[in-house]
Amino acid sequence: MKLISFKRHDRAGFGAVVDGRVIDLTGRVAGASTLKELLGAGAVAQARDYCKSAASSFALDECSLLPVIPNPNKIICIGVNYADHANEAGLKVAADYPVIFLRLPEVLIGHGEPLIRPRVSEEFDYEGELAVVIGKAGAHIAEADAMSYVAGYSCFNDASVRDWQFHTRQFGMGKNFRSSGPFGPWLVTADEIADYRRLTLRTLLNGAEVQRTTCDQMVFDVPKLISYVSQALPWSPGDVISTGTPSGVARFRKPPRYMRAGDTLAVEISAIGTLSNPVIDES
Repeated sequence: MKLISFKRHDRAGFGAVVDGRVIDLTGRVAGASTLKELLGAGAVAQARDYCKSAASSFALDECSLLPVIPNPNKIICIGVNYADHANEAGLKVAADYPVIFLRLPEVLIGHGEPLIRPRVSEEFDYEGELAVVIGKAGAHIAEADAMSYVAGYSCFNDASVRDWQFHTRQFGMGKNFRSSGPFGPWLVTADEIADYRRLTLRTLLNGAEVQRTTCDQMVFDVPKLISYVSQALPWSPGDVISTGTPSGVARFRKPPRYMRAGDTLAVEISAIGTLSNPVIDES
């Protein structure tokens, strides 16, 4: 099942995408008014049953897509989680613990919304990533149990302002500029993806492939990430893990090819879909 958060006629809601149309689920399943509330109610199976007999409400192109989860409690991002990216950056792959930084919910944008290149930098980079959405609360989770906490998967672009990222050793500021976190287009529920490690991820700049990997190349896999973070913070329904990017980012190309106004950046993941966003300059 593909689940979206949307805006239509100035009203925010959520629904399921079936054959290019949307079944509006807002307030119709478990009393949930948002996708995060649906996950919190443990009602994904109930939503699936509802969709079996419900008529569609409108065409997908009649709404604007919001970030899959517009207001997650936390967005956990993983740095240097592919060996080939570590190699291109001249970094050592972490042996024992993942590199973790945070994003703020307010920087998220949906499919089709513009990425805004900030006026203070020319180094606006892309990072195509697999996003994992948490489906239930938990803490101190064993790796063997971790996948039962996954609600589903989406695409993420961890767009980075590189010079600001490296102002200090703590690079969170370069990861949290306004309108720099595309997330979507939808959540594909975990039951539809037998093994996330077999997914192929591609990033395309103006249609040209600039990144490609399979998700089995992660240094720290999804169960490890879920378990590790859960020792420090409890997971909540709707929380997001952006699992890291492979090689091919703009910074390490010769010459570098950063995003600029007029570009279109797409993150494509097999069995999930394509997240695409135009790039504009900050006015």
